[in-house]
Amino acid sequence: MKVLEGKVALVTGGGSGIGREIAYEYAVKGAKVVVSDLNEKGGNETVLQIAAGGGVAKFILSDTSKPADCLELVGQTKKHFGGLHIACNNAGIAGPIMPVGEYPIDGWDKVISVNLSGVFYGMRYQIPALLESGGGVIVNISSILGQVGFGNSAAYAASKHGIIGLTQSAALEYAQRNIRVNAVCPAFIITPMVTDNINEQGLKAVAGLHPLGRLGKPSEVAGLVVWLSSDSASFVTGSAYNVDGGYLAQ
Repeated sequence: MKVLEGKVALVTGGGSGIGREIAYEYAVKGAKVVVSDLNEKGGNETVLQIAAGGGVAKFILSDTSKPADCLELVGQTKKHFGGLHIACNNAGIAGPIMPVGEYPIDGWDKVISVNLSGVFYGMRYQIPALLESGGGVIVNISSILGQVGFGNSAAYAASKHGIIGLTQSAALEYAQRNIRVNAVCPAFIITPMVTDNINEQGLKAVAGLHPLGRLGKPSEVAGLVVWLSSDSASFVTGSAYNVDGGYLAQ
């Protein structure tokens, strides 16, 4: 069932991992999708996968840490597809793995600029476009580390905590203007961000942190994002949903 038929969706960080799966599932459900990423090769591969599945998508190179890029991204989305109805702010980086007392300042600034400021910049320009379209939906990708701490990942955890506060504030501000805003909090998911930075032994250890005993799949996150983006979630706003294999229940 194409529950997003007639909608235009924008996904940041759509060149790999969770973002790629979200973009693909948006298209499967009937939306026209703009895939944004700094990784041009990966972004175009996502578009090709969507086209192979019969969907419609366009790649736009964009840096979420730059306000001008976020403004241009929304403008290009409206130009190519006539409007904007759904935005998923997914782009993010892990950053340095170091304790707070040794954390590099430039590393902190970079993580905050991409993970938190990038979501704010996106919403800053997405919301006026959603209002022009009569309303819509924003889904921000936070993390389990948006609700708890994690050693040697202070910038990442701080940025992901900030996304939840930003999400809740925007949800309250626009609830009566037909815009819903929610966050999704994945645990450790099988994506390049995880598998490129943790060796095989480490991955087994990380899997063991989850009561279900395994890492999550990008499709398991995308399924929730699509639901939140659809009319089935019409009474859902200001919430943060966990996709975590039981991690936060411990």
